[in-house]
Amino acid sequence: MSQAPLALSVLRIKKHQDRRLRAGHLWVYSNEVDVGATPLTGFEPGQPVRIEDHGGKALGCGYVNPHSLICARLVSRDPELVLDKSLLVHRLNIALSLRERVFAEPCYRLVYGESDALPGLVVDRFGDVLVAQITTAGMERLREEVLTALDQVLKPKAVLWRNDSGIRAMEGLEAYVEDAVGTVPERLELVENGARFEVAPREGQKTGWYYDHRMNRARMQPYVRDKRVLDVFSYVGAWGVQAAVAGAAAVTCVDASARALEGAAHNAELNAVADRMDGVQGDAFDALKALRTDGQKYDVVILDPPAFIKRKKDTKEGLLAYRRINQLALQLLSRDGVLVSASCSYHLSRSSLREVLGQAGRHVDRQLQILEQGHLGPDHPVHPAMAETDYLKSFTVRVLPR
Repeated sequence: MSQAPLALSVLRIKKHQDRRLRAGHLWVYSNEVDVGATPLTGFEPGQPVRIEDHGGKALGCGYVNPHSLICARLVSRDPELVLDKSLLVHRLNIALSLRERVFAEPCYRLVYGESDALPGLVVDRFGDVLVAQITTAGMERLREEVLTALDQVLKPKAVLWRNDSGIRAMEGLEAYVEDAVGTVPERLELVENGARFEVAPREGQKTGWYYDHRMNRARMQPYVRDKRVLDVFSYVGAWGVQAAVAGAAAVTCVDASARALEGAAHNAELNAVADRMDGVQGDAFDALKALRTDGQKYDVVILDPPAFIKRKKDTKEGLLAYRRINQLALQLLSRDGVLVSASCSYHLSRSSLREVLGQAGRHVDRQLQILEQGHLGPDHPVHPAMAETDYLKSFTVRVLPR
């Protein structure tokens, strides 16, 4: 690992504003910077910096973006370590060792940003192909070094930059999707919990797949054997196909996207369960109301919606949406049914989702039992000082027979 250059610029933190960093957090907000001592206007986006407290004592080193609310991210507590190819290789190897220890198949999130000490970088692995996403100016500045490090650690056949996240705009970065190494196929194959899937990395959501729910989908499987299952917000059938593979008698996928449902049907065929799966295209709320009007009942309903609360100010409206969708789901459950209810909204706490479920149960006059609770898998390790890395939660709920 290389030494930090002697001329490394200093970013100084205001007095008493370093407590969060000392407690383990990795972000510096613009209002925490001592702009009298180190004006933000003096830095370039992505510039490496030595981060110091008010008295000049080093807190570590990282990189800065003067135009972002999160104006700096700590990379190392050692002020002599800058983020370069050598450190990238070291941290990629550490991240890889965890995934290889846990997962039999080379299909997982290889890098999960701050939790893997690589802020601003996400890498998903699909065998010998990688789909990577950069969300910060500091990591964008090291784009070529990232590719070199990935080649040294994994020697992938192809790498796709999926740099079209809305977060990039907040960092002043352009959006683009392009092949970085080789040519990434239009479809990538992965194996999860024994089921095969194909995804479209260029056109699909995020990096093409949601590995974060892998363990929760495994947790779902004992509840679906010989049952009628409804998979709401199905995307390309991650939950629904795995339910069918686990022995569900019938699975209905609901999604607003016709292309997503086509993907779910294709993945059902890959696993020889197409005869037990069908799809309903439309708004989830409208679709659930229509199914209830038709008198449909399901033994298991799975709710994995997009984030209804993207910003803190959306909390009130988002809570209402979570309550409504869970009420609709409960009304579709047969006697002694099971609801799997998830949320990827960071601003919705686990306790708040539990309260939403309780409210929904009372509204439809049903008594609930929480059987299991789900969370991120080990390829999405949670940073103990950063609640922001712990966004996913799910509950497996039994509706008690009357």
